Amino acid sequence: MEQETRTARDAGAPVKIGAEAVRAAAEVLRRYRAGKQNLDRRIIDNEQFWKLRHWEQMEKAGEGGNPEDVRPASGWLVNCILSKHADAMDCYPEPTVLPREPGDRQEAETLSRILPVLLKNDRFRRTYSKAWWDKLKSGCAVYGVFWDNEKLHGLGDVSIRSMDVLNLFWEPGVTDIQESEHFFCTELVPNNHLVRRWPELEGKLGRGGAQVSRYLFDDKVDTSEQSLVVDWYYHTEREGRQVLQYCKFVGENVLYATENDPEMAARGWYDHGKYPFVFDTLFPEEGTPCGYGYVDLCKSAQKQIDLMNQAILKNTLAAATPRFFIRADGAVNENEYADWTRPFVHTNGNLGADSIAPIRVPALDSVYVAVLQNKIAEMKETAGNRDVMSGGTAGGVTAATAIAALQEAGGKLSRNMIDDGYEAFSQVVTLCIELIRQFYDVPRQFRLLGRDGGAFVAYGNGGLRPRALLTGGYRVPEFDLEVMAQDETPYQTMEYNQLALQLFQMGFFRSDMAEQALRCLELMQFRSKDTLAEVIRQGQEGDGPEGVADGGAAAGGDAAGQEPGDPSGGGAGTRAGEAGEQRRKGGGAPKQRRGDAAAAGHAAGGTAQMIRASCGGAHLTVRGHAGYGEYGKDIVCAAASALVYALAGRLRETGRLERFQSAPGYAEIAGTGDCAREFALVRCGLALLAQQYPGRVEVGS
Repeated sequence: MEQETRTARDAGAPVKIGAEAVRAAAEVLRRYRAGKQNLDRRIIDNEQFWKLRHWEQMEKAGEGGNPEDVRPASGWLVNCILSKHADAMDCYPEPTVLPREPGDRQEAETLSRILPVLLKNDRFRRTYSKAWWDKLKSGCAVYGVFWDNEKLHGLGDVSIRSMDVLNLFWEPGVTDIQESEHFFCTELVPNNHLVRRWPELEGKLGRGGAQVSRYLFDDKVDTSEQSLVVDWYYHTEREGRQVLQYCKFVGENVLYATENDPEMAARGWYDHGKYPFVFDTLFPEEGTPCGYGYVDLCKSAQKQIDLMNQAILKNTLAAATPRFFIRADGAVNENEYADWTRPFVHTNGNLGADSIAPIRVPALDSVYVAVLQNKIAEMKETAGNRDVMSGGTAGGVTAATAIAALQEAGGKLSRNMIDDGYEAFSQVVTLCIELIRQFYDVPRQFRLLGRDGGAFVAYGNGGLRPRALLTGGYRVPEFDLEVMAQDETPYQTMEYNQLALQLFQMGFFRSDMAEQALRCLELMQFRSKDTLAEVIRQGQEGDGPEGVADGGAAAGGDAAGQEPGDPSGGGAGTRAGEAGEQRRKGGGAPKQRRGDAAAAGHAAGGTAQMIRASCGGAHLTVRGHAGYGEYGKDIVCAAASALVYALAGRLRETGRLERFQSAPGYAEIAGTGDCAREFALVRCGLALLAQQYPGRVEVGS
């Protein structure tokens, strides 16, 4: 619900929304609630299934059987929802704002930098998680995008909340809530809170005629001292423009109404003119903005699984519990016979063979267990929650890459629902931009995240205001949104790294193969393709992939890998550097074998050529060159360079690159945030190079 009214109504202003209008709105609310009762019952029932209380719901429907029987509640359905929620949170979204006009490019870049900060400050990750729980259980999540005047010590800011569908009401039959004539958001508020905020309500509060559905709580919730507060949204027409009007009332008491406020009547509550709610549907249904979720999809199979479990358990208990037939005149002391600790059992008279006999329970046929297993497999298949998605394997699959590939192939249902969720997220961010456009008259300070972490920027709505055109009229800056996962999945990271190694093995980083590699890349499609193409072009010019790990020959240092510009290099290394510089300028200096350069370095008093890498935490430094082959064909230098450039490109894409410095014979990378996994992977690759080419690569911490 809206937290506070923005301006108070003038005492002498005419009252358009009064008790009569509120009574009419309450009648509309009653009709909307009547049309939504089936949805409310389904949502409450789904919540009971989520809490493993579905036997109570089954008993109400006459499906519970004997209440004295054991009632097992297996968690197959819950496990499915847990798995899907984990998939969704692995792909937590991050928006990129794209301009529609060239003049808005700078504004779009600034919004792309501050929107993640705004979402983080609003604890949106928690809201996003809550929305996904609702979406998976009931098929629909609802975001409310409001302006909260109380934020930032009264300055105000955007507030995004996950709304309870039971408290929302719209016109029955519509699939888009923006087409509903009215929209209501309700909430039970303690009477003392209302009286403290609006003293004129003293003695006027009560539950009123309107009611809302409630979940079946474990705790006893007393609502006798609470009143139903209603936020009523509706549209009016002003000069051909749709205006969003807003009214807050309790009972027949109007707390605020934009149409009663002279400053807001013509403008409306929000300038964007839309209901400030976004519905995110999992599996859509016709005739409603809500859909159905995994509980609806799998509850039938879950009930059948638990009923079969009940039957099997009853048979097991019956077979495991000794029971006997005793003839009425069998003269056996039953208490002593049932007590296994008594060594003697007394009888009266002669004990016949038929005086007492055990009750034999027929063994359960294995076909029933097979039916149960098939029903479990059916639920897994229906929900796309196969064993491999949880790390289980079948058919002898043991390789980590093969398991990851199976998980990725089996996760297409999750990818589809996550992409649909990104569409709803785009609508949420669009409403945020519109609120920024309306209310950011006073600039706010933002501490940026990612690669700009630690930097501060001030932002106001000046660049979002309508701009006059030379031809007359004005233009309002509009933007498009591109939503991507903030972090890649482990499989995607593994896939990109594997691709980099395959390209290296195929010679993509060799300078004499640059033309063929670039032509091949034109036919390929993968992340960071442009970055890789640029690396190959640099190698073609003599300052590319090999140049990162290229030693003092290109930098003017010695063969031991002095840092760029170090004047202490030997004479042979300096001559090699001059030859390399002449090659880059198009000169015709003859090529020199790396082995010869190394020997010359020794003769000049230098040391052996070697790539020395230091990697620790989120920092990597690479110096020197391998000297394994002649310039442009040194595969060890190329391999090290591929790893360095891949790391830099990956960190740059995800906004975690703090610093990247490269020069012939030297490279340094520093990351920020959670990037230890990427640095560890590159360190592992360099260590493998050191093992395969001892004396050419050295890795330290």
